[in-house]
Amino acid sequence: MEWVILALLAGAVVYAIVIYNSLVSNRQMVREGWSGIDVQLKRRTDLIPNLMETVKGYMAHERETLDAVVNARARATSTAAAGPEARAEAEGELSSALGRLLAVAEAYPDLKANTTFLEFQAALQGVEDEIQMARRYYNGAVRNYNIQVESFPSNVVANVFKFSQAEYFELENEAERAVPQVKF
Repeated sequence: MEWVILALLAGAVVYAIVIYNSLVSNRQMVREGWSGIDVQLKRRTDLIPNLMETVKGYMAHERETLDAVVNARARATSTAAAGPEARAEAEGELSSALGRLLAVAEAYPDLKANTTFLEFQAALQGVEDEIQMARRYYNGAVRNYNIQVESFPSNVVANVFKFSQAEYFELENEAERAVPQVKF
């Protein structure tokens, strides 16, 4: 009888170790995903000063738009060490400001023909695509981790070792989520 109890106890300990290691692995996947987002967001903020220099000469009368991009970039840079929620809000503002800048740039034919501007626009689009891929990876890792933190019996081990849920990287601005309306 003692052997059975010891075997059950040993099995429970081994199972708890397996769950703990799985939680650690999933937490590392979340951190890796966040690192991927961070790298791409840094690439985007690094592109902006050169883009602004290219645009300034053509868009001197668009001071408000240029200032909005500069201010949004400064806020995004200052929240670099913040969590996903604060970072998503700042990056959403930067995306909106860049979108307005590129929309206003359409009114300047000389700027649209400038090869440097076109290169920056293509690079920015490439970075935006990479951000979306990194965001999907991160949110998938967060989903898997949070499921494990919440579901039984792994939630028992998670609570004992203080594993907490991770935040998703979501757009805060409802306008950015909305489907654009096309009017003719």
